[in-house]
Amino acid sequence: MADKNSLSGRMKRHANVAGAMSGVAVQAAGKRLLGIEINHAKHAVELRHALGGLKGPLMKIAQIISTIPDAVPPEYTKELAQLQSDAPSMGWAFVKRRMMGELGADWQTKFKSFDQTASAAASLGQVHKAVTQKNVNVACKLQYPDMNSAVEADLKQLSIIFSVFEMWDRAVSTGDIQKEIADRLREELDYVREAKHIALYAEMLSAIKTVYVPEVLHDLSTSRLLTMTWLEGERMASVAETRNLEARNEIAMNMFHAWYVPFYNAGIIHGDPHLGNYSVRKDNSINLLDFGCIRIFRPAMVGGVIELYHALVANDHDRAVEAYKEWGFKHPSKALIDTLNIWARFIYAPLLEDRKRLIEETNTGLYGREIAAKVHEELRKIGGVTVPREFVFMDRAAIGLGSVFLRLKAEINWYEMFHNLTHDFDVAKVTKSQEKLLKKHKLTA
Repeated sequence: MADKNSLSGRMKRHANVAGAMSGVAVQAAGKRLLGIEINHAKHAVELRHALGGLKGPLMKIAQIISTIPDAVPPEYTKELAQLQSDAPSMGWAFVKRRMMGELGADWQTKFKSFDQTASAAASLGQVHKAVTQKNVNVACKLQYPDMNSAVEADLKQLSIIFSVFEMWDRAVSTGDIQKEIADRLREELDYVREAKHIALYAEMLSAIKTVYVPEVLHDLSTSRLLTMTWLEGERMASVAETRNLEARNEIAMNMFHAWYVPFYNAGIIHGDPHLGNYSVRKDNSINLLDFGCIRIFRPAMVGGVIELYHALVANDHDRAVEAYKEWGFKHPSKALIDTLNIWARFIYAPLLEDRKRLIEETNTGLYGREIAAKVHEELRKIGGVTVPREFVFMDRAAIGLGSVFLRLKAEINWYEMFHNLTHDFDVAKVTKSQEKLLKKHKLTA
């Protein structure tokens, strides 16, 4: 039985979130009205502490914000990035009631065994390992109760969070960012849609033998319970420390293909490269485990990503203008193009050199933060920018994957891999492929 988006649930969540936010927001507003300079670093710490006691959607929202360059000032990015997605798991008695609500009073007879302790707990739900009556090892992804109400309440508060930031810093207009986060978060609550995503990815990656996608057991799944085959693997954090350079390079290449084969062939990308959303097998191949956040792009926008690369190579301003327009930036001025190119040259840097190299050659996140701070300052000078919706999760995927490659200390010819995937790119071909896939799997963009 699906949880209802209840009025009482929304009111309770709204009260909890508003209570945590009010002190921070009022403090910021008061300082603004009185003309007192705000200590951003201190205020950012206070905001993290306010959000840190709240599990569920708001924490996930905060994490997403922290990965979007210039959505918030750098001091806040640093603090919000520290929020952990792991939430306290539901106890066994609670799990039994939830499972009964999804599969009926006899739900336990459908499994030979069902682990009482969750294998993983995150912001929207938790995973239990089980064995079916047909001896299939499965992962049961069970959504926390009343998540619809929690999401809607938290999304209302998202506008307050952004308004606090924009109160004194208008470098970025966040309206479209809010809409994008809202749409993706609502989709993550729909496990029927996620099951379609899994089938979609199984098809798109069928030719890539080093990436594994689970199979959904539909008779043991609902809109709030997703049961899929268990894929055995090791956490990325562990293999990054224990495997040699050759293995780490292989893992990085497999991750690159898992994300960018669907993107350049069909305009579809996994929007959440969180460390808990995949694991690594003994042969260095990759298990993709979570498909809640999948972003479907206009094929022309994908073409804009490639076009911007060529504009940077040729240092061609006019070509960059057209590329940014395809990304969704409206009427980009020369000053805006120059500013956006600061960030673009950082993101595209590994693709611009035909040699093996680290993804970021200082091998720390410091340089990226310095670049983000510089871009933010320049945006303030020119009056700010409205970030288009399609930029949000495209950039999040790039930044998230970059952090994985950084952790792996992988030394790869990124230029070569990029060109292998994009050398014959054709918008019409990608459009046709995407339309066919979405129709087959009954999905809409």
